[in-house]
Amino acid sequence: MSHERSVGGRFLRTSLSTPVSGMGRFVLLGAAAVFLLGGWMALGQVGTGEGVKIQIIYFNLETVQVTWNASHYPRSNLTFHYTLNPDEAYDQCTIYILQEGHNSGCLLDAEQQDDILYFSIRNGTHPVFTASRWIYYYLKPGSPKQVSFSWHQDAVTVTCSDLSYRGLLYEVQYRSPFDTEWQSKQENTCNVTIEDLDAEKCYAFRARVKAMEDVYGPDTYPSDWSEVTCWQRGETRDSCPQTPTPPKPKLSKFILVSSLAILLMVSLLLLSLWKLWRVKKFLMPSVPDPKSTFPGLFEIHQGNFQEWITDTQNVAHLPKMAGAEPESGPEDSLVVQLAKTEADAPRTLEPQTEEKEAAGGSLQLPHQPPLPGGDVVTLGGFTFVMNDSSYVAL
Repeated sequence: MSHERSVGGRFLRTSLSTPVSGMGRFVLLGAAAVFLLGGWMALGQVGTGEGVKIQIIYFNLETVQVTWNASHYPRSNLTFHYTLNPDEAYDQCTIYILQEGHNSGCLLDAEQQDDILYFSIRNGTHPVFTASRWIYYYLKPGSPKQVSFSWHQDAVTVTCSDLSYRGLLYEVQYRSPFDTEWQSKQENTCNVTIEDLDAEKCYAFRARVKAMEDVYGPDTYPSDWSEVTCWQRGETRDSCPQTPTPPKPKLSKFILVSSLAILLMVSLLLLSLWKLWRVKKFLMPSVPDPKSTFPGLFEIHQGNFQEWITDTQNVAHLPKMAGAEPESGPEDSLVVQLAKTEADAPRTLEPQTEEKEAAGGSLQLPHQPPLPGGDVVTLGGFTFVMNDSSYVAL
């Protein structure tokens, strides 16, 4: 028995010297996978045509379906010719797939075949597409059959009938109404155990079969999903309820009470601080800063009033009296003591002043010239005449 395949425009022939069964062919196919890996990608691309696109599906190693885009030739009815042996003549398809009255595909019986399919799509006698494909690369396994569920506490075992060929993965998916996506688990045989389930929840299950990529390549198709089955507490259900709306988060009573207590404590603390400040202000009123009343007295003259008065009022230096008391603090009032140097001499008012006083005007003291040997001191709008017997106390 011989097989030919086209790789890069050339045909490679492989021969089997002894007859083998269908399963034996499958094993030999796996052994030759390494040798054929280099030509596998090229084989998928072999074919010449005029804008024709094809799709090949090998259903469960039983039937090969080849479809093409019939709309590319709307006025023609294309025909399909094929053979599994390049040494034999091409046979025409007997079962066509129709689309809008035109041939768009062909169904072929190829049970347990590992051969290369040589085919040609023709418009009358003119080939519009010619190619060769290894049909194993387009395997689509059959859906799982006789699926059963065995529950034990928080786990379930899903079993089904294994297919007659190998190189397959059996996948089981499940989800509850609280899951946003399907959860998946797969095994090499149709005996899949899923653990850590909640018996109180309702779960939906489905299963399918996939071909291993390292055996059949990346162009295979997974099987159709099995019928969805719903289970809860180890019993079947017609369906699981819709995904419930997640409840809005609610504050517990403890958190609410704690928050109110903390808020009350902070409020009482702030109120106590405010009351304490009011009591302190009442018992100890603030003393005005003399710096604002006598600018420069402490910044420039370090509290020396005589230097400050001399500098600001441009008056003569006040000599210190012998035996005078020390300077008092800024809070003492200013006292100007004038010694009596003359007897209580009567003062006379000018006639003009008396007239003004009689008329109800304000009484103004007449301007007196300074006494001989005296100094003039001005404080707060008042002018004092000082002699050697006068002194100023702060």
